[in-house]
Amino acid sequence: MASNTSKTARASVRAGQGSGGALSVLGEYKYLIPLADGRFAYVRNLTNGKTTHLKTDSDAFVEEIRALSAAGHGAKIRTEITGLHNSNPQHGWADVEKRLVDAGVFEG
Repeated sequence: MASNTSKTARASVRAGQGSGGALSVLGEYKYLIPLADGRFAYVRNLTNGKTTHLKTDSDAFVEEIRALSAAGHGAKIRTEITGLHNSNPQHGWADVEKRLVDAGVFEG
């Protein structure tokens, strides 16, 4: 039986099935899994256990990050976005962060 999910999606789900329930790198949970040079990302929501595939310039992405920020994860996500920008400045993560700041996502 063929599967309609991508290898990346299946790997993301498998990573989430570990003991911590989220993708972990050196003990740190990752909220964002960048795809397609930063145009898309998997957003791991640790509050509900779901991983959503979103376009980083969409309103849905802003609202997903807003929900995580409201749950107390905003500083960690902002640090993660800064790290993505530092490692891949050509992928536009600075623009993503500016869009989130302009939307008031990290306030509160």
